[in-house]
Amino acid sequence: MNWHKFISPQWFYDFSGKCLPYLSIFTSLLFAYGLIGGLLFAPPDYQQGDGFRIIYVHVPSAFLSMLTYMAMAVCALISLIWRIKLADIMVRSAAPIGAWMTALALITGSLWGKPMWGTFWIWDARLTSELILLFLYLGYLALYNAFQNSAQGARAANILLLVGIVNIPIIHYSVYWWNTLHQGTTIKLTNSSIAPSMLHPLLAMIAAFMLYSLIVVVLRARNQLLWQESRAKWVKHAIS
Repeated sequence: MNWHKFISPQWFYDFSGKCLPYLSIFTSLLFAYGLIGGLLFAPPDYQQGDGFRIIYVHVPSAFLSMLTYMAMAVCALISLIWRIKLADIMVRSAAPIGAWMTALALITGSLWGKPMWGTFWIWDARLTSELILLFLYLGYLALYNAFQNSAQGARAANILLLVGIVNIPIIHYSVYWWNTLHQGTTIKLTNSSIAPSMLHPLLAMIAAFMLYSLIVVVLRARNQLLWQESRAKWVKHAIS
């Protein structure tokens, strides 16, 4: 089997074009179930009341902020070692959505923190490390665009990504390593502390956010491929 075709720009463009309609439909269904179940049918929390419902945006966005960065780091490593063009394009396509998810996690966390903690912001270990993650996303985008030579910019930005991966375990384990206000992990594979009526919509929202982010990244990657490969025959055929 010729595995090289699976990393070719033409194969990715054709295959992703076939998948996007189905992904969009599935994402819409997950969003509908998650929002309706979480906002309308899930009971109020016995301590937080209806204020807990912000988790249906906060938790998925926080999860995606870390997952996107890890996926970018993997693609950056592939790009640095094997110089695969598609890997570098995926990194660049994912950076903006990762930055937006991180910002959304910080904003929704602040909105939740005001009524629960009495303040919008505190230099808590989890919050501070998540803010550093946002700076890493912005640093990647700034460093890439700081070079006139795109190849040099991509290499420098990818190295920054790999250095910054150390922040991901710090975000995850910060609530266990330090005395923080942020609560620990409540979603577990077994013995989850969330009631099923609250948990199932939350899992649906996490899946919906993941698919939505994937769709955005793929659309951005397809556009970048058309621009970079504009002289290729397959691009002219695809446009026509």
